[in-house]
Amino acid sequence: MPENQSNADQIIRHDWKIEEIEALYNLPFADLMYRAQTLHRENFDPNTVQMSTLLSIKTGGCAEDCGYCPQSVHHESSVKAEPLMPLDQVIANATEAKESGASRFCMGAAWRNLKDRDLERVADMVSGVKDLGLETCVTLGMLEEHQAKRLKEAGLDYYNHNLDTSPEFYGKVISTRTYQDRLDTLSYVRDADINVCSGGIVGLGENDADRAGMLMGLANMPSHPQSVPINLLVKVEGTPLAENDDIDPLEFVRTIAVARLMMPKSYVRLSAGRESMSDELQAMCFLAGANSIFYGEKLLTTDNPDTNHDLRLFERLGISTSVASH
Repeated sequence: MPENQSNADQIIRHDWKIEEIEALYNLPFADLMYRAQTLHRENFDPNTVQMSTLLSIKTGGCAEDCGYCPQSVHHESSVKAEPLMPLDQVIANATEAKESGASRFCMGAAWRNLKDRDLERVADMVSGVKDLGLETCVTLGMLEEHQAKRLKEAGLDYYNHNLDTSPEFYGKVISTRTYQDRLDTLSYVRDADINVCSGGIVGLGENDADRAGMLMGLANMPSHPQSVPINLLVKVEGTPLAENDDIDPLEFVRTIAVARLMMPKSYVRLSAGRESMSDELQAMCFLAGANSIFYGEKLLTTDNPDTNHDLRLFERLGISTSVASH
């Protein structure tokens, strides 16, 4: 590697071209891992992982038709619709998460978009969790400008809204919401001075160019998402993507590494799909630059590795957990 390669990698860019990203993907594996790990060390403690817990505050009955999601009313796997969780129950879950080591508490609602009638109840949840000393994050579907501002006033630190995949492949996965809809919501979030949590899903049936396109969409935003969750498709029976072929695990690691190179100061999160990953695959992802996980028994409606298993893995790897710096 040229002496100035690391300095070149450090430049925060928003002008990535698809050919450049594909070239990173196609590097010899050892070279890609070396570059990603080197850059990771320049921006983060390589032996620290930030832990977040995710709670479904409103499950099922979603009007979207996302092909991977069991909460959609469009699929046979449709999860039973439940009402919005009471405030005291949310606070109890957040308290338990903090006691288990989480530094950020994320609340997810199976909505196409946040309705004004629910805005104040969600704002109360954000304020209550914030009062516990936790970072706050919500994912509520599409937002309007005034809603983002109100959530910021309530103490919201992060808003999660994934791009999912490339603009070109997006329509093959979702038809009820456009790619531009997602960009608009993220724009309102940024304008409200809320940190952006946005990533994508690998294994939807996309090709290499689509994975590169997903990362290009994230890195070429006006500012990089502060948190970038990279999900591995969880194949749920009854959803349109349940029979998808598994992807090569090394392709997933490459996606983590390229995300690290393109967004060097962002937290890259190992998100959905960890239940099916071996300890060795997760270790390679941490080596490639992942430094955040969702932990706990559930990710909204899909299984997640046992908390104690995660802590044992961290102990074996010499990884400590700490509060995120932003």
